[in-house]
Amino acid sequence: MNEIEEKSFYQAMGRYRGILGWLISTDHKKIGIMYLGALLCFFSVGVTLGILIRLSLIAPGMFLSAQHYNQLFTVHGIVMIFLFIIPGIPVAFGNFLLPLMIGAKDVAFPRLNRFTWWLYLAGAFIVLLALATGGGPPDTGWTFYAPYSIESKTNVSLAVFGVFVLGFSSIFTGLNFVTTIHRMRAPGMEWFRMPLFVWTLYATGWVQILATPVLAITLLFIVLGRFIGIGFFDPTRGGDPILYEHLFWIYSHPAVYIMVLPAMGIISEIVPVFARKRIFGYHAIALSALAIASVGYLVWGHHMFTSGMSDTARVIFSFITFLVAVPSGVKIFNWVSTLYKGSIEVAAPLLFALSFIFLFSIGGLTGLIIGSLAPSLHLHGTYFIVAHFHYVMFGGAGFSFFAGLHYWFPKMFGKMYSEKWAKRGWFFLFVGFNVLYFSMFILGYEGMPRRYFEPPPQYHGWSVISTIGSWLLATGILIILSNLVRALFKGEKASANPWGGRTLEWTVSSPPPRENFIHGPVIATDPYGFEGKK
Repeated sequence: MNEIEEKSFYQAMGRYRGILGWLISTDHKKIGIMYLGALLCFFSVGVTLGILIRLSLIAPGMFLSAQHYNQLFTVHGIVMIFLFIIPGIPVAFGNFLLPLMIGAKDVAFPRLNRFTWWLYLAGAFIVLLALATGGGPPDTGWTFYAPYSIESKTNVSLAVFGVFVLGFSSIFTGLNFVTTIHRMRAPGMEWFRMPLFVWTLYATGWVQILATPVLAITLLFIVLGRFIGIGFFDPTRGGDPILYEHLFWIYSHPAVYIMVLPAMGIISEIVPVFARKRIFGYHAIALSALAIASVGYLVWGHHMFTSGMSDTARVIFSFITFLVAVPSGVKIFNWVSTLYKGSIEVAAPLLFALSFIFLFSIGGLTGLIIGSLAPSLHLHGTYFIVAHFHYVMFGGAGFSFFAGLHYWFPKMFGKMYSEKWAKRGWFFLFVGFNVLYFSMFILGYEGMPRRYFEPPPQYHGWSVISTIGSWLLATGILIILSNLVRALFKGEKASANPWGGRTLEWTVSSPPPRENFIHGPVIATDPYGFEGKK
């Protein structure tokens, strides 16, 4: 598309107003905001389901039967993983900010970007349709482990197909981002002049492109097994259920970095701004993102230490698990070093960022515990795994999502929220999170199995404490979202650069104009020199 065709195309799109103008828009900023709204809706549904799970565990049988409990935690996992955390940061903040941060007018393929939004909606609709049709919501757990996912009478096939569609949305998003970063950077923006958030989107894009097709093929095998009896994973037909575990985790462990790498990018943007310092170790942080993405493909076997693999394979996977922790440790060291002797402004985005560093460190360190062979055999299948998983996923990707939301909210919507209420929401969220999930570390260490409908009596006390934590956490989320919604309608007008940031998105108005920059920027330095708040 040449420049004249591009301008006439944008003018044609501008004729539409209201909801239609949003739904058919190719503007990366509108698409990012639509993604953000959908993500927050699904997140709210997932949190509600999680609270019901906790209530059921302290009063088994009062709210849910055992079958409904299995369906509830399966739906909770599907919604949170496939509709919120995996797409989360890339599709919302990546879509909105990537072109702004590299000095481009839009992503490389605007219409493909719109198509990925529609694929996401279609996949979400199919997943939700599976909950109300056929044999009812799936009851396999969000991992769809075979052979039970083939034998279950619930509506597994439709849910799996919905996740299959969501996978293509993820692949196309990654392809779009990688191409945009390669081809659309402003003049003078060399690789090591890119913002660190862009580096993490680049690494994430490659993971989306290379790893997601493995999941798509695996889920397709599940559907074929259910409909035409092909026994890929069914031992009664000559298949191997362990093969499903391998294929699933070959995707799903790299998927952890689809969630966490962009989260690390957000922290790398927030910390230097509120420390009033240049980021420490820019090159190390950038290269460690690529290292995490690369090595992350090789560690899937640590999910399967109890599945019967050889001792040699266990030792190798355990070693690589420890190896992949090194670049993550590099990032944490650099963030803390950036804060050292900084003129720190304790604003809401920084509180969420500091929470990420603390919680993700706990998640990473406990990951090393279960990455060791002997402790893993004891802790596998217990609540220790549930706690570790949530400290990495929610403590990592979730808290950084809220950090990014509070940091870029003024830029995205042109309004300022109440700092006082944002900090109150953070307090309830942080305290509630630790009460909820740290209790699970203790339960798991004491041997409480995961996925039990009725916990054994000796675990009841800590289970009640964990449930109380879920109420505090939900209170924090309610305060945070209410504060942001109020800011949309009654918030003060935001300036172009309320935080004193130095990356390109802070050089344009809040919210940004249609094509981002009146005059295309020319980059002469890296984005992290700092001279104080303007």
